[in-house]
Amino acid sequence: MKMTFRWFGEGNDSVTLKQIRQIPGCTGLMGVLDQYAAGEVWPKEVFEEYRKHVNDAGLEVEVIESVNVHEDIKLGLPSRDKYIENYCKTIENLAACGVKVIVYNFMPVFDWLRTDLAHPLEDGSNVLYYNHKQLEGLTPVKLVEDTAKNSNGFTLPGWEPERLKELERVLELYKDIDEDKLREHYKYFLEGIIPTCERVGVKMAVHPDDPAWNVFGIPRVVHCKEDLEKIINMVDSPSNCLCLCTGSLGSSPDNDIPAIIRYFGAKNRIACAHVRNIKYLGDHEFCETSHLSSDGSLDMYEIMKAFYDTGFDGYIRPDHGRMIWDEKARPGYGLYDRALGIAYLNGIWESLHKALPKNK
Repeated sequence: MKMTFRWFGEGNDSVTLKQIRQIPGCTGLMGVLDQYAAGEVWPKEVFEEYRKHVNDAGLEVEVIESVNVHEDIKLGLPSRDKYIENYCKTIENLAACGVKVIVYNFMPVFDWLRTDLAHPLEDGSNVLYYNHKQLEGLTPVKLVEDTAKNSNGFTLPGWEPERLKELERVLELYKDIDEDKLREHYKYFLEGIIPTCERVGVKMAVHPDDPAWNVFGIPRVVHCKEDLEKIINMVDSPSNCLCLCTGSLGSSPDNDIPAIIRYFGAKNRIACAHVRNIKYLGDHEFCETSHLSSDGSLDMYEIMKAFYDTGFDGYIRPDHGRMIWDEKARPGYGLYDRALGIAYLNGIWESLHKALPKNK
């Protein structure tokens, strides 16, 4: 297992590489280059410079997040072939610079959704929060406006302005798309890119829907064990893998996260993981918490044990953290609580390694 940290790049993140390097047990990044819109090719020379900058700071960058899938691919429009070709070129360029895993999602229109980016907790910290009843009272356009206004001046992953500037037009196109059609378009995308991945040694790791249900009547097809099984069977390849996000899948109490990890871990189809805790507050209502099991509704010990028991040797990062100690940062992506999360997760991993009979 390699412990990593999400970083948005120089000048685009409140956290520095120097600070990340000082987190015990953190060896690398899940990196982001969000200057490129969905469908654009990531130039090899630009990423090579980025990689060198990260390596010079004493960190690896073998995982890249958010090579966004163009909406035309999800919609199955004739232009999708051009964007799939561009995606393959990006895969080749990243592989040439040492990238081994690409995290992506297939969520139509929106990425992760929250109704409050700074929900107060009793300890004085604030966290990301979701209440489906509040969402039902918003239009998609109003949600986008509120999210941008409350992002502390940072862009948010999946909420880049260029992706959402034609929101109403794209929403109209999805009126004729159901889950079956979206899966057809997804399969077409995978059939177009996986041969390139196999050739250059890259694993594609799909991130689950967040939250794990449909929103605004738009189909979503990556939010339970059955959905994940369908995806890995669309193109049966070691390059067609999962990014196991405990908080996204865990937003639905119906998902048994340790069991899902054990099932797909035994198939060796989990390339990386985002590990965080959430607390259920009601029907389709939750807030994020510290990583500590007792602070939320997920058992982090059993989650990490499931990874350990299945021999997971991929990449893990702490996911969204609380905003604590008066930090001002991108919501969910401050330094302090995610660093505490790494220490906690590494502590669980060490205890598993030293306690289990097979390692004595």
